Amino acid sequence: MLAEKTYPQDYIGGCRARMDAQLAAYRKLAAATADTKAVRAALDSFEPLFFNHLVVSLDAYFMHRTRAIEGKDGNPLNEVRMLSHSILYDDAVLSIDKTIKYSAETSVSGLAIGDEIRLDEGQFTQLSTAFFVEMEKRFT
Repeated sequence: MLAEKTYPQDYIGGCRARMDAQLAAYRKLAAATADTKAVRAALDSFEPLFFNHLVVSLDAYFMHRTRAIEGKDGNPLNEVRMLSHSILYDDAVLSIDKTIKYSAETSVSGLAIGDEIRLDEGQFTQLSTAFFVEMEKRFT
């Protein structure tokens, strides 16, 4: 497949809706398990696995996006690309991409190169929101 220079707004909206549905399902599960200590502990160990894999899914929705349009300035699109690659290929340890000007201080997740990637609901929600804003800005 060739690199994508644009994505239809309805496609981006559909991807956003799928991510929102995943978040809603997680929140419903988390609310239902808040009463039991053992179940809460199980949910706490599940949370980073779930949200790390949602990052991989988020990146896959737009895997053919044109790098020249995406930019290399450390924006949320770059951050998702780096996180996804690191989750898949570097045992969920954030690795450097020398083509991207990444800075932990300006990133959405706040992760530094070498940090273990264990996203929680709040981090993923912020990252997903920033990602879709940037997709709409650059690719529609």
